[in-house]
Amino acid sequence: MSKRWYFINYDLHEKALQLLNNDSKKIVKLMEVQLNNLSLPKCPLYEEVLDTLIFGFSCKIDFAVQMGLITKSKGTKLLHDLEKKLSALYSNF
Repeated sequence: MSKRWYFINYDLHEKALQLLNNDSKKIVKLMEVQLNNLSLPKCPLYEEVLDTLIFGFSCKIDFAVQMGLITKSKGTKLLHDLEKKLSALYSNF
């Protein structure tokens, strides 16, 4: 493997992690807004939107893993961390 290929691969890895972390932060922010501003934390419509966002996030992780941009264990950790943050937010409400 050439040195140039390593740097391109590393850059794509870092960019993929950055994008996935940004998506995770957006989902957590949406949950915070829901809990802080709306009177129904268990709104079925909101829960459906949140489920859809988490599903989309997991699809992005799967894609990044399949492309070799991140490892499967890193993808699993990203999804687990998001679920943990959302659970903590919800339990503190």
